[in-house]
Amino acid sequence: MDVRTLCLGVLTLGEATGYEIKQVFEGAFAHFHAAGFGSIYPALADLAAEGLVTVTEVEQEGRPDKKIYRITPEGLTRFTEVLCRTRPRERVRSEFMVQMFFAALLPPARIEDALKIKAGEYREILADLDRREAEAEGEIPPGPRFTLEFGRAVYGAALAHVESRGPALVEALAATAARNDGDPS
Repeated sequence: MDVRTLCLGVLTLGEATGYEIKQVFEGAFAHFHAAGFGSIYPALADLAAEGLVTVTEVEQEGRPDKKIYRITPEGLTRFTEVLCRTRPRERVRSEFMVQMFFAALLPPARIEDALKIKAGEYREILADLDRREAEAEGEIPPGPRFTLEFGRAVYGAALAHVESRGPALVEALAATAARNDGDPS
């Protein structure tokens, strides 16, 4: 799903500035989709040009005008149509998984470091999910609750795998390296 579509989705929650939309990407969407200002603002401009959102400029003293975006009925229809026809797939891009796949080419200490870094990242994501749930004080609608729980399940399982299988990987790599060091060929 592209950033344009996700911006429409955010605007179904209520009017927002580009900055506020970015905060949704950094908060509620953080564990499943990323977008920066460089893609959000052009998407909003395109959506406005197509009549899928409206823009209201609000003057601010000593600062540039603030633009507030609202989804139009056509934008809501478009977003709903895209949701209905979207195949529920996931795409994973992970430099970590590439490193693990080619772990035999790297020093075992580098793999051990990568595993520690990744475990720390997973713990941070899980803590953030817990924090967001606590801040909501039980007032999380069913869809966002499902995504929060899904994120917790996925990252919890990933952390458990890194912690339980990572040491065996490092040990196997060290044993292979030791055998290769003694190989006279």
